[in-house]
Amino acid sequence: MNRTTLSLIAAATALAAVTGFAAVSAPDSADTTATTKTPARLPVERSSLLCPAPSTSELAETAYTSFTPAGTDGSGTGGTAELAPSVAPLDDATAADDEKKDDKDGEKDGEKDGEKTGDTAGGDGAKEPAADGAAADVKPFLALKEPGKPVSGTKNTSDAPALVGTATGRLAPGWTTQQTTTVTGGEGRGLFGTSCTSPDTDFWFPGASTDDARQDYVHLTNPDDTAAVADIALYGKEGTLKSDTGEGIPVPARSSVPVLLSTLTGEAEPNVTVHVSTRTGRVGAVVNAADEKLGGDWLAASADPAPRVVLPGIPSDATSVRLVVFAPGEDDAELKVRLAGESGTIVPASAAETLNVKSGMTASLDLGDVTKGEAGSVLLGPAEGAGETPVVAALRVVRGKGTDQEVAFIPATGPVTERATAADNRAKGSTLSLAAPDGTGKVKVTASAGSGGGEQVVKTYTVKGGTTQAVTPPVPQGLKGSYALTVEPESGGPVHAARTLALTQDGVPMFTVQTLPDDRGMVSVPATKEDLSVLK
Repeated sequence: MNRTTLSLIAAATALAAVTGFAAVSAPDSADTTATTKTPARLPVERSSLLCPAPSTSELAETAYTSFTPAGTDGSGTGGTAELAPSVAPLDDATAADDEKKDDKDGEKDGEKDGEKTGDTAGGDGAKEPAADGAAADVKPFLALKEPGKPVSGTKNTSDAPALVGTATGRLAPGWTTQQTTTVTGGEGRGLFGTSCTSPDTDFWFPGASTDDARQDYVHLTNPDDTAAVADIALYGKEGTLKSDTGEGIPVPARSSVPVLLSTLTGEAEPNVTVHVSTRTGRVGAVVNAADEKLGGDWLAASADPAPRVVLPGIPSDATSVRLVVFAPGEDDAELKVRLAGESGTIVPASAAETLNVKSGMTASLDLGDVTKGEAGSVLLGPAEGAGETPVVAALRVVRGKGTDQEVAFIPATGPVTERATAADNRAKGSTLSLAAPDGTGKVKVTASAGSGGGEQVVKTYTVKGGTTQAVTPPVPQGLKGSYALTVEPESGGPVHAARTLALTQDGVPMFTVQTLPDDRGMVSVPATKEDLSVLK
């Protein structure tokens, strides 16, 4: 038998094999294409967090708590979660020479400086970068080892840098880090708390200010190895505030840039909406707001524009509440303002029948001591007969009186759809607010083990529709250190959550409020099906 005949037989055999496989595996004649199925929900395999530089005050003490919830199905066994100081290339030889000088001085004064700063961390500490700015030599400041157990660290210096971090594998789903800074004196005194943010390209901050009594900085942190370019637009009660310097702001690779809002415009306004967007790259953005009389806090970004928004977590002893709203689209918004308290939903006496928000303009409404001794949440939605116009919103909340006042901010936040976490809870001082704007909802709250020891505790709460329930959250058994609270819905309507951390210092009721948006630890992965018709 010659080679040609063998080749023909081999080809025929191969064709028969393919035809036979197709006959067995091909879909029915009525289903010649891939069948659409419900996407599977799978844990993310990688997540990023960015923490801004905490403070320039010599009196600042900053605590960090990093945590990943346990029990995410399918998240695997490996992975890392590390936060390290942001590193940018040095600008010139002078900076390099200064760093070399610091290194020599450090050999003599290192032990003394360590006693002064009191820095501690759950990781290996941070190594200063080489003169060429290489980031490879930077060791993590915080390194999480396992899900379900937080790690903590402190930074007690005025030059503490921004932190950039990545989590992979089983430590990625729901990775959360809280940065809490206590400033005991000066114009910026107060409790500054923020959940470290994920990088993005678009942020809205209603509630900022360019007023003479405020010093508001927007911190832009770039986690990537290439430069980003950002634009900052400001909107007051009459519309866009004129600015010649808010466009094309460079944010170098792996660095953080603070921008003082009052330097972007000559117009001083008490209520301003800040829009941060990027032309190239991505950044983490958050506003540091300091009032010369009221202290200060971090202002986190509002949830994406929506016609109905919820602002949960107003403390029961709030002495002043101001609502700030912005309509980013082309249409005006006519909004009904309601307060969901412990016993039900009302229209506050201090609110007008409707709040009119002109397109591209910032509107504000002073609600006074709206809670009247009950914890509450503000609900915004279209007024009767009004259109569904998306808005962004935030609250400025004040506790205390006279010279003993403190301020915090509550941005609009979405419901907890699968899971949300607040890190850095203490044995005392934490309050969990749960708001159910529609129907009654039931949630499970897990208090994790402590960063220094303890065993987790689980408790469930049922929140009646149209109410806000403020509870003292469970505390881990045998708690040592700080711990995390994780909220998961179990049944019923949507629940929005916020955590208040309070600390009284020299008679000042310092506090900070962090909303609990869903942690996005799970993603939808479309289902696929083999389709051999593509071989035809």
